Amino acid sequence: MNKFYIMGVFTSALMLSCQEKVEVDPMEKTGNNEDSVITYEEYSGPEPTEPEGTEYYEPKVPKVQPGEEYGDPPSDAIVLFDGTDLDKWISTKDSTAAKWHLNNDGSMTVSDKTGDIQTKQEFGDMQLHIEWKSPLPVQREGQNRGNSGIFLNGIYEIQILDQNDNPTYVNGQVGSIYKQGAPLAMASRPTGEWNSYDIIYHAPEFNSDGGKIKSGTVTVIQNGIVIQDHTEIKGTTPYIGWPKNPAHGKGPLRLQDHGDDSRVSFRNIWVREL
Repeated sequence: MNKFYIMGVFTSALMLSCQEKVEVDPMEKTGNNEDSVITYEEYSGPEPTEPEGTEYYEPKVPKVQPGEEYGDPPSDAIVLFDGTDLDKWISTKDSTAAKWHLNNDGSMTVSDKTGDIQTKQEFGDMQLHIEWKSPLPVQREGQNRGNSGIFLNGIYEIQILDQNDNPTYVNGQVGSIYKQGAPLAMASRPTGEWNSYDIIYHAPEFNSDGGKIKSGTVTVIQNGIVIQDHTEIKGTTPYIGWPKNPAHGKGPLRLQDHGDDSRVSFRNIWVREL
């Protein structure tokens, strides 16, 4: 028999063999095993055959009365600023009384170069509602126009900035986790009008040695628009340098005096602890 014929038959058989579909066990293909499959204790055992088998009535869900209008504090809120006084705030730099301006319209405004202010009370996981506006007439450009910030735990900054017709680096624009995460959208109202932030914050967790074992997360809704969606907080939010992760517990809510005559105003600030 011609050796070239033999080689041709062998090659054809090999090609057909390679084209055959090989059935692979999905558990082997993905490298998964029973230990890595998510299970839930409440759904173990015999599966119910009646609807009542998956219904429960305790513990009762607490009833919370919403505010009359959007942004008004609900019945279980901790009201941090209602326009009447600054009694729940202190100066960050020396713990003396907060020195920002109280306005006749129920708001407060950064008092130039008096420094940041922060709450006397400390918080961890929370729902925060806060309203803010940039000043008119427009002043300055870039990061020096209507700049302030909300520091969760006193550490992690959610940026406030007059972004209208005012380009800057996107991880420092309004609604960003400063120097970390750009917002999903630019949702600001015109300069001089009130904006709202509704923030859901979960603090990071640390082990007994001070090492971070779970990152904090934040969701931010600006004027009804989601701009941060359960975004990981990678650490502190410094102007220069990488994020750091010092161990901490609860901390104050801090509002920034950017020190450039930004004159940002705030009103209607309340928290629900989670």
